[in-house]
Amino acid sequence: MWRPPERIRYVPTPGRWPTVAEAAASQLFSPVQIGPVRLRHRTWVPAMVPWRASPEGFVTQDVLDWYERFGRGRPGALVVEATGIRDVPSGPLLRIGHDRFLPGLRELVRVVREASAGETRLLIQIIDFLTIRRRPDPTRYFSEFLAIRAPHRRAYGRSDASEGEVRAWLASRSRDELMRILDPRELEALDYGYRQRVTDVELEQIRTLPTQLPMLFAHAARRARECGFDGVELHYAHAYTMASFLSRHNVRADGFGGDASHRARLPLEVFAHVRSMVGSDYPVGCRLLAEECIDGGSTMEDSTYFACEFARAGMDFLSLSRGGKFEDARQPKVGEAAYPYTGKSGYECMPSYYSDERGPFGRNLEVTARIRAALLDQQLNTPIVAAGGIHGFHQAEAILAGGTADIVGFARQALADPDWFTKVARGRGDEVRLCLYTNYCEAHDQRHRQVTCELWDRERLDDSGVRLAADGKRRLTAPSWERAE
Repeated sequence: MWRPPERIRYVPTPGRWPTVAEAAASQLFSPVQIGPVRLRHRTWVPAMVPWRASPEGFVTQDVLDWYERFGRGRPGALVVEATGIRDVPSGPLLRIGHDRFLPGLRELVRVVREASAGETRLLIQIIDFLTIRRRPDPTRYFSEFLAIRAPHRRAYGRSDASEGEVRAWLASRSRDELMRILDPRELEALDYGYRQRVTDVELEQIRTLPTQLPMLFAHAARRARECGFDGVELHYAHAYTMASFLSRHNVRADGFGGDASHRARLPLEVFAHVRSMVGSDYPVGCRLLAEECIDGGSTMEDSTYFACEFARAGMDFLSLSRGGKFEDARQPKVGEAAYPYTGKSGYECMPSYYSDERGPFGRNLEVTARIRAALLDQQLNTPIVAAGGIHGFHQAEAILAGGTADIVGFARQALADPDWFTKVARGRGDEVRLCLYTNYCEAHDQRHRQVTCELWDRERLDDSGVRLAADGKRRLTAPSWERAE
């Protein structure tokens, strides 16, 4: 992952923990509405992909254990990982694109409801993503993957040359020659692996996304409601399809790209179809970027416009993130795929304990406050979820008291200690296992390995019923706090 050149080392400093009475009187532990649903308190665990689904996208026992463990901590809301809306292979990621996935998802709802004694509201994040391929071996790229075109034949010098001759000749060229012969997308496919974009309108499946996606999202949301989830979060953030429609890099000329109103068109149409499918009595919100943090990308002005449009359309909450884009991702090794959290924008999404003068804690809060203020100026009261390096009670309470947001998200901190919420509410904050923000978890995610936390994954491996990761060296869920009392 990219690191700031300053490399200032930070240590999480949660400050004094509250007493039971202070916690009970706080805004953080007060209720809040997201549309028709009431959260018991204003704590939120954002979606994190743990790589525990089956290769076919089904819920596994490891998935159930993962979410059961978060449920035992009793956050106000828990959002299930990005879950694919298409019925297509996508590896060990959860899917909701067909009714055959529903039995497992229903069991997931049951498990979390039981673990939290019904106190945690469970939402599911639904996502679409486009094709991305691994960086190829150059020999295979030229022998199999590159589509031979007229410019390649002209560079070779013979328009009647066989495809095999052109391929062999290209494979023998120097880097400088290839930079003159190949177009930018062909060079990218060689250096990073092929990646589709929403602007690839010459491809029918990309051109027709605006006619396909609204109903795909709507049926996924219907399935979520049928399974018993308390709401859905539309994934409009980071490097994926809907965020790419919102991006300033989206220059489609068909009414779904260009100026901000056209870029918002498909996300609004998706939401309208979802709302029509699930009804007005079911929470639907989205995760979106406050800033893309890439050259030429969307800024706070764009996100403020989008947030107001989404709120005006009737979304029940807006969860703000930042960065996490493919455009500045680090070059992957041959045989690996580009990972959108390795560049500067990725750092902005998941900053580590080595940082610049701004530090890794709360980097998204200033722009979040401005977006919320813009909503209020337009008499739009849609709850805003703030997140990013939040780990202490008083830090979270200040976010609410200062009007930055209405709900506080704890992602990596909840992974480090799923019991953060219960411990703090019981006046036992000094027992919290604080995230160190080393991004050990992110390193596993980058390699599509089962995600764990370095603070607990080698602890108490002999506990009864402990399930180990595929490497046989790490436990898959945090040890029970109750047993440690």
